[in-house]
Amino acid sequence: MPGNPLPDAEQLLASLTDRMRPAVGPNTGLVGIYTGGVWLAERLHQALGLQLPLGTLDVSFYRDDFNKKGLRRNVKSSDIPFDIDGCDVIIVDDVLYTGRTIRAAVNELFDYGRPARVRLATLVDRGGRELPISADFSGADVSVAPGESIELTRDPQGRLALKLTRD
Repeated sequence: MPGNPLPDAEQLLASLTDRMRPAVGPNTGLVGIYTGGVWLAERLHQALGLQLPLGTLDVSFYRDDFNKKGLRRNVKSSDIPFDIDGCDVIIVDDVLYTGRTIRAAVNELFDYGRPARVRLATLVDRGGRELPISADFSGADVSVAPGESIELTRDPQGRLALKLTRD
């Protein structure tokens, strides 16, 4: 993607918020996946004025590559401070790629109960799926070259930006 800059993360967030607004209600709970998904979920939760408190997931122990890669540094505690039984849950992640992180998040989510529905919101869908998972709400579809990744960053003021990195 040389010479073709990534989209502005703040504009994508505004667009994602607009897409989600008609689809949320009083029984909608947001659950962000650490780290970038939590940053997005915090902003979406505030912009959408949701009543249920924000939940967070660290899927480290649920990943299918846990035995191969081991535990990553800075594992966080998962926290879903609302009853998900019968709830409409939207999992929030920054970049959707293979689908394996989302699969892990759904597995962990069901350890908390049985939601009525689970949907996915992501800032960027970069394609390359290895599992049959798709986003219900997405800010943008972005293609990157093999060996490149998209990373969400946040400055001290909370502004989000997308960064292209080499694997």
